[in-house]
Formats: sequence, structure tokens, C-alpha cells
Amino acid sequence: MEHQYTSHIFWTGNQGTGTSGYKAYARTWDIAITGKEVIHCSNDPLLGGDATKMNPEDLLLSSLSACHMLWYLHLASDAGIAVLEYEDSPIATGEVLKGGAGRFTSAVLRPKITVANGTNLDSAMAIHHEIHKVCFIARSVNFPVRYEPEFVTRHQ
Repeated sequence: MEHQYTSHIFWTGNQGTGTSGYKAYARTWDIAITGKEVIHCSNDPLLGGDATKMNPEDLLLSSLSACHMLWYLHLASDAGIAVLEYEDSPIATGEVLKGGAGRFTSAVLRPKITVANGTNLDSAMAIHHEIHKVCFIARSVNFPVRYEPEFVTRHQ
């Protein structure tokens, strides 16, 4: 079954003279999807962007982490594992080549997952190794993704 996704990207960086010179415009834009909140974005600060706004690299890493989380919650539920809290602080490594071309070379997802007391932690850990088979984003990237989960147990 085929799915389609749409987006609308609107450049907001015209400072009066458009792209009349390399430093004459800002690297900012908005992501606007009907019925959703607008996301204000910028280029990576290393490339002249605004560090207070999300950049494409932030969005890709966040999407990868969120997709993993959603599949983890789904598969944990199917396995009878009660996840009480889930947070992640992923990190990605990239390289910039001569001429400015760049790419991600790896990512590490580092979820901290709180599960109910009595949970079989080996089973909870094994779920991470199944997600790469089904996660839309993970299956779409061409760099290795590792998982370094931390589990915490507590009463429900």
C-alpha cells in the first residue's frame, strides 16, 4: 500500500534584495502543513543559520528517534511490556566534505525507558533489534543506526 506525504516549504529569508549576494539573504524558512502548527526553521549555524531554529539535520535525527520510539511502544504493547516513560537523547555524526557537501555517517539512539517492575529486561531490550525491520525512517536512511537503551523499573 502506497502512502503519500505532503509539505509546504516557504522561504522567509528575503531581507529586501533576495539572493542578490551570498550574505544578502537569511537561510530561514517555514514548514507549513494544513491543519498543523508551523515550524520555523533555519540552516545549520555552521552554514550561516540561526541556532535558535530547527535545521534539516535536527529534523532528520528527531524523525529517526520518534519513529523508533513509536515502533518500540507498539512492539512493547504487543509483547505485554508496560512502558511507563520513554525519552531519547539521540546523537548523530556527520561529515562535511570539501566543497561543502555533507552527510550523516552514523546515529546513536539512547532511549531511557521506564518499565513496570517485573518486566523481563532481556525481552524489552530485544525489541530494539526488531524495529529496524519496520521503522519507515530507519529503513530510509543510508547510514548505520545503533541503540544504547537504558532501562529503569518502577511500580505502575
